[in-house]
Amino acid sequence: TDLRPLDILSEAVPAGGLARGMRVFQVQGLRGFQLAASRPRALGFPASRLFIHCDRFPEEFSIIVTLRVLGITAKVSTAGRARRGHGPARRAGVSRALPQRNEYIFTLMAEENPSVLVGLRYAPDKLHFLFWSQERAGGWQTRVTFHNVSLSDSQWHTLVLAVSGQSFSLTVDCSIPKDVVVETPFPASLSVRRASFYLGNRRRRKGVFTGLLRQLVLLPGADATPQICTTMNFKVAMLSVPTILLDVPVKPASNEVLKYPYETDTKVTLGSHPRCTKQEKAQFWFNASRRGLYLCNGSAWVSMLEVKHRLDYVEEYQNLVTNSETMGIEVFTIPKVGLFAATANRITPPGSAIYKWTDGKFVPYQSIPTYQAQSWKYFTIGKKIFLAVANFEQNERGQEFSVIYKWSRRKAKFIMYQRITTHSARDWEAFVIEGETFLAVVNHREGNNHNIDSVIYRWNPRTGLFETNQTIPTSGAYDWEFFTIGPYSFLAVANTFNGTSTKIYSHIYIWLSGSFQLFQSILTFGAADWEVFHIGDRVFLAVANSHSYDSGMPVPSNFYAINSSIYELNITAQMFVKFQDLPTYSALDWEFFSVGDDSFLVAANSFDGLTFSVNSVIYRWQGYEGFVAAHHLPTVGCRDWEAFHTAEGSYLLYSSAKEPLSKVLKLKTT
Repeated sequence: TDLRPLDILSEAVPAGGLARGMRVFQVQGLRGFQLAASRPRALGFPASRLFIHCDRFPEEFSIIVTLRVLGITAKVSTAGRARRGHGPARRAGVSRALPQRNEYIFTLMAEENPSVLVGLRYAPDKLHFLFWSQERAGGWQTRVTFHNVSLSDSQWHTLVLAVSGQSFSLTVDCSIPKDVVVETPFPASLSVRRASFYLGNRRRRKGVFTGLLRQLVLLPGADATPQICTTMNFKVAMLSVPTILLDVPVKPASNEVLKYPYETDTKVTLGSHPRCTKQEKAQFWFNASRRGLYLCNGSAWVSMLEVKHRLDYVEEYQNLVTNSETMGIEVFTIPKVGLFAATANRITPPGSAIYKWTDGKFVPYQSIPTYQAQSWKYFTIGKKIFLAVANFEQNERGQEFSVIYKWSRRKAKFIMYQRITTHSARDWEAFVIEGETFLAVVNHREGNNHNIDSVIYRWNPRTGLFETNQTIPTSGAYDWEFFTIGPYSFLAVANTFNGTSTKIYSHIYIWLSGSFQLFQSILTFGAADWEVFHIGDRVFLAVANSHSYDSGMPVPSNFYAINSSIYELNITAQMFVKFQDLPTYSALDWEFFSVGDDSFLVAANSFDGLTFSVNSVIYRWQGYEGFVAAHHLPTVGCRDWEAFHTAEGSYLLYSSAKEPLSKVLKLKTT
C-alpha cells in the first residue's frame, strides 16, 4: 500500500495563488484558509487528481485535520412546547433542545448524486464522520458520531480520525483516543469515479465551515497518530501543510511584495458603525466621532480605548410641529440617503408625515395619508426598504386597511406597496427567523369585541407579498416585541383590555417547529408596551402598565398611578421573573438607551388621573440597586420615546398624543 500522504488542502490551491472563495488569515501566529459560502463549487476538485492509479477509496486510512473553530456563544436552553394547564398563568415547559448548527469540514461527492460519499461534519460538542455503503446499508448513509468533542474555543486543534472496518478512532490534540465501533463497516470498495472533493461544504451554501482550515490530509493504510504525536505542540502538529500557509514566508527581495499575501486578525476600520459578526471577529474599529477604539468579539463592538461620556443633563433641542397629535414615532436610517423620523398622526386629513434630519434638525420630507395612525415600522428585505403603518380607523370608503410602503430609489420617497386588512391596528413588528421575514400586526378590537386574533404574516419571495402565516388570540392588544436569546426566537404581546378588565395576562411565545407556541404568561395591568434589553449577559423585559380597571372590583383611588415592572430571564427557572417595580402614571412606552458605559430606561408617563402634563422619568442602571430615577422630564400626554444618535451627539425624541407638538431633546454629556 502506498502510504504517501494525500494532501487534500494543497490540491485545492492553484499553483499560482488562491482559489476563488479562499482567503488566508493569520491568527495566533498560524495561517489558515477562510472559505467563502458564495462559491462552494469553486472549492472543489476531481478526486482523480489524488487517486491517480486507482478509483477506489482506501479501506483503511486516517484523516488529519488542523482547524480553528469560531467560538460559539452561550445559548439559552429554554425550549419546549406549551403544556395544557388550568388558568391563564400556565407557561411552556422545557422538553427538548433545538437542533444545533452543522458545518462541513470536507466532503467527497459524486457528480450525479447529492449524497455524501465520505465527509466530516462538525456540530457544537460533536464530530460526525459520514460514509456511503451500498452493500451493507441498503444505499443509506452511515453516520459515526463522536460526542464531547469541544473545539469551539477559537483555538487551533489537530484531529486524527483513524478508520478500519467497523472501528473508528478519534484523537484530538494527541489526547486519549475516542473509540467507536458500529454495525456497518466502512466499505471495502468505495468508487470515487466521477467524484470530487469539496472543502468546507457539501456543494451547497448551507453548512459551510466558518472557521479556518490549516491542514487536511488523507493517509491511506495507517493510523497516523504515531506520526503526528511527536511534536511538543500537539494542537498544531503537522504532517502536510500547503506552502502558502507555512509559518515563515520567503523573504521578498528589496521592495517585492509577498508571493502569498495574507490577512492577520488585526485590522482597523474607520468610518461609520461597521458590522460585527464572526467574520469580523478580532478586528478593530476606530470611531472618530467618539474618539474610541473598539474590538469585535464576534457579535458586538467592545470598547478598548474610549473617551468615556456620562449623561449630565437633558436640554430641549427642537420643537417638532406635527400635522396633529402623534401616537407613535419611528426613527430610521436609509443607507446613503439619511436619517428619518416617521410620525403616526391622529387626524386625517392631513395624515402622517416623514421628516428628514437636515443640518442638525428634522424637516418635513413627505406626507402620507393615514387614518388615525398608531405606529410605524421600518424594515428591510434584502435591498428592499419598507415602512408599514398601523391604521386604527376606516378610510373614506369604510374600508379598514393598514398599509406597507416601499422606498422608491428613483423617486426618493415611499410609495404604497401592499394593503392588509386589520382591525383597529395598534402596532407592527418585523423580524427574521431562519432566513425568512415575518410581519406581525396587533389587532386591538373589532367593533366592541376586544378578544380577537392578531396576525403574523410571512413574506413570500415568489409573489413579493406578505401572506397570513399564523393567528394568535389577543385581548385589546397594544404591542408586539420580538427578541432572540441564543438560537431561540420569542414574541411578546401586550394585552390591554378584555372587555371587562385591564388586569389580564400578557403572553410570551417561543418559535418551535415552524410556529409560535406559548412560553410564559405574565399578569399585567393595561399593558401598552414591552421593551427587551441587555445589560452585559443579563436579559431584561420591561412592561409599561397603563391603568388598573376591573368592572367587578371596587373603584381604586387612582386608575393610572400604577407600577410598571421589569422582568429578568432566569435561565435556571427557564422563565422571566420579576426584577423590579417602578412607579409610573399611565405608562405607554419604555425606551432603553446607553450613554458611554451607562444604561438608561425612559418611561412615557401620559396621565396621572388629573392632568396630561406629567413628568416622564429617565432611570439610570445602578447595578445592585437596579434602576434609579435620574431625570424628570416635563411632557404632555407622552405616547412614545425614540433614542437616536448622529455625528453631533445623542438625542431623545418624544411624541405627544394630546398636542400637535413633539420634542427633540439632546443628551448633554461630560
